[in-house]
Amino acid sequence: VQLVESGGGLVQAGESLRLSCAASPYTYSNNIMGWFRQAPGKEREGVAVLYIGVGTTYYSDSVKGRFTISRDNAKNTIYLQMNSLKPEDTAVYYCAATFGNRCGSRSSALDYNEYLSWGRGTQVTVSS
Repeated sequence: VQLVESGGGLVQAGESLRLSCAASPYTYSNNIMGWFRQAPGKEREGVAVLYIGVGTTYYSDSVKGRFTISRDNAKNTIYLQMNSLKPEDTAVYYCAATFGNRCGSRSSALDYNEYLSWGRGTQVTVSS
């Protein structure tokens, strides 16, 4: 599956952004799709993931309550609504997909090593 992200940009602290990830040709019901981010000099980290078939979601502790992952099945697209952005949210955000049977727990679902397909990323910069 090919993944294309969009929606990144430069915002001030406290503002919001919505990222989109379009999957082609389509997603399977046993897929997990998620958002990961990588800041300069830091390891890639899981932000939010969504089990396409059942709708289960997991969030990292750093974004829980501020970010929301959602999907539009008709458009084969997932979204990441990011509210109350902080400077520490600055990173390249990547969309990724894998098969659900690879991730049987929250920790594995947020582990970037379990993901097989990746987009090219979109930059999010939050100024203070």
